[in-house]
Amino acid sequence: MANIDRRELLKLGLLGAGSAWANVILGGCSTSSSSAGYPVLSPYADANGVRLPTGFSSRIVARSGVEPVLGCGYPWHAAPDGGACFTTFDGGWVYVSNSEVDNAGGGAGALRFAADGNVTSAYAVLSNTSRNCAGGATPWGTWLSCEETRAGRVWECDPRGVNPPILRPALGVFYHEAVAVDPVKQTLYLTEDRPDGGLYRFTPAAYPDLSAGLLEVAVITGGTGMVAWKTVPDPSAAAKDTRYQVATRRVFNGGEGIVYHDGRVFFTTKSDNRVWALDTTSQRLEIIYDDDSAITPVLTGVDNITVRSDGSLYVAEDGSDLQVVVINPDGRVYPILELEGHDASEITGVTFSPDASRLYFSSQRGIIGTPMGGITFEVTGPF
Repeated sequence: MANIDRRELLKLGLLGAGSAWANVILGGCSTSSSSAGYPVLSPYADANGVRLPTGFSSRIVARSGVEPVLGCGYPWHAAPDGGACFTTFDGGWVYVSNSEVDNAGGGAGALRFAADGNVTSAYAVLSNTSRNCAGGATPWGTWLSCEETRAGRVWECDPRGVNPPILRPALGVFYHEAVAVDPVKQTLYLTEDRPDGGLYRFTPAAYPDLSAGLLEVAVITGGTGMVAWKTVPDPSAAAKDTRYQVATRRVFNGGEGIVYHDGRVFFTTKSDNRVWALDTTSQRLEIIYDDDSAITPVLTGVDNITVRSDGSLYVAEDGSDLQVVVINPDGRVYPILELEGHDASEITGVTFSPDASRLYFSSQRGIIGTPMGGITFEVTGPF
C-alpha cells in the first residue's frame, strides 16, 4: 500500500505544476467581494432558509416523509443523497436522487418536471438496496446508483422508471461512493469512501454495456505526478476486500464526488478537503484545491461535485457552513448558496437541469428536530 504526504506531493509535482487551475486555486482564500466579479451571498436567508446572491431564488420541490410529492402518492425518500438530471422527450427533465438508508431501506427516487418547470410526478427507480450514497449519470441516459457498504454494488437505473434496475457486479464490490464516465476513452472512474480507499477505473468489454469489463485501481508511478493502473484480481471481493488486493494502490482519504469534463476527471476527498484533477489521456494527477493552502479557506467539508459546460465546478459541503462553492478555471472560489438552520445536515445531490438554468440539491437531514428531515431544493438564477 502506498501513501504520500503533502511534502511528497510537492516533490512529485501533484501541486500546481502544469495546470491552468492549480497555481491560482490552491490559494483558496477568495473573499465575498462584489468587486471581485462574482456573486455575493445576501446576509439574510430567504423564506426557505437559503442565502443566495441577488437575482437568485429558491423553492422546495420535495420533503422526506412529510407528505407525498404533489399528492401523487409517492413519499419522498429519507436521506436524499447523490443526484443527476436527465432530459425527457417532451422538453422536460427528471431529477434522480439516491436514498442513503441502511439495511435494504435505501434506493433511488425521481421527480419529473414539465418543460415549464412544474413537478408532474414522482416515483421510485430503485428499491431495497442499502446506503445508496452517490453515483453518476451515463451519456446513454441511465443513472448509476452506488451502495456505500462493504458489500456495496452498483445498480444501473432507468431515470424514467420504465425499465427495471440492473445490477452491475463487474464494477466491483466495495464502499462505492460515486462514478463518472469518460465518453471519449469509454471508461468509468469510481471513488471509494474509506480513509484508505482507492480510485478505480472500469473499461467495459463492449461499451456502453456494463455487464463485463476490466476493473483496475490507481497506483503511484515513480516521481512524476502520474498514476498507473493495475488489475483488481477479484472484483467480487469474495476472499479479500477490493482495496486490499493491490498492495501498491494509491490511497485516497475518503473519496467522494466525481465528475468528467473535457478530458479530465475531477473528484473530491473529504478527510483532507482536496479537489483533484486527473487527465484521462496523460494520466497526470493534480490537486486543484486544498484547504490547507489557505488561511481562511472558502471551501471545507468537500463532498458531492458537479460541473457546468464552462468547466466551473460546484462543490457541496458536508458540515462547516453548508455551502455550495464554485471553483472556476480562472481561479475564483466563492459560495453560490448557503443553508441556515441545517447544522446537523450535509448538502448532497448537487446537479444542474439539462439547460443549466436550475441547480438542484438536498439537505440530507434537513433542519434539526424534523422527522426524517431531508429537503430537496431548486435554485434558479444567472449562474
